[in-house]
Amino acid sequence: MKLKFVCSRRCRLDIFLRENIPQNAGDGEFSNSKIRRLIIAGMVNVNAVQIRRPAFELAAGSSVSVFFDENKFFYEKQPDDIAFDVSRKDVLFEDEYIIAVNKPSRFPTEETIVGKEARDNLHEAVIRWLWSENPSLRNPPYAGIMHRLDRETSGVILFTKSRQVNAAVHDMFEKHTARKIYRAVAVCSKNMNAADDFSVDDFIGRISPKTSAAKWGVLPESRGGLHAHTDFSVAGSGEINGRKVLKIEARPLTGRTHQIRVHLAGLGIPILGDTLYGAPPFDRIMLHAQKLIFPHPVTGSVITVEAALPDGF
Repeated sequence: MKLKFVCSRRCRLDIFLRENIPQNAGDGEFSNSKIRRLIIAGMVNVNAVQIRRPAFELAAGSSVSVFFDENKFFYEKQPDDIAFDVSRKDVLFEDEYIIAVNKPSRFPTEETIVGKEARDNLHEAVIRWLWSENPSLRNPPYAGIMHRLDRETSGVILFTKSRQVNAAVHDMFEKHTARKIYRAVAVCSKNMNAADDFSVDDFIGRISPKTSAAKWGVLPESRGGLHAHTDFSVAGSGEINGRKVLKIEARPLTGRTHQIRVHLAGLGIPILGDTLYGAPPFDRIMLHAQKLIFPHPVTGSVITVEAALPDGF
């Protein structure tokens, strides 16, 4: 399919296509993420020149052409990421230096490549939000990634809006002056009671080959394992789909990849939905970053940001 348009005003390329491509063009729907895919995959020309940058600024009078194979574009197998754009309700805290948002499950934190195409991600969604709030900016606004959440994990995540606070925010995560509180729903295989407290302190690292799904586990420091410590409390218990579950509060003191998932699985109570670590399948991995408590990088005042628990937690 080939589509042609003429731009009547200065505008970002992705915004122009979003406004002008009919939602039912071809045999599928053009979501924001698909428009981004069109551009990054090289399917868009501006004045006969291929443009792969969604933020490219069109001049008035520019000729925009879009070419794509409907069958391949709409029906090729893709990761089951959700489509997501930040809205006002997703912004948990914002000032001129930092912004904290509520990340949904099944949405990557930062850009990854599948095949030759970049997947949409929270970092880009935050930049889109900041730009929509400041449309007069000629260049994309800055958003610095200071920590990450797994694709399947929902909840609070913090970005910087100014490079001048990057060092301070980086230090608060490295020196653990930022406190993270997670909630998890774990498969109940032990006799544990509400208010039970326990901790895990060990060394973990990647234990799967690079050709397989990335999996972490206990790994001696001598073999590259990194120190990992998490404090846990049992917040309650319940039943989901006839299966007994524990509601767990997790407070990681370190920030290793898959840390909470590895620690709970190692205790024999894996997180519901976390099939990589031995749990039965579910609609999602039941892990949520509920709170982030940290000193403001400029004022030093203590900020508490909280993301409401999703259904089921």
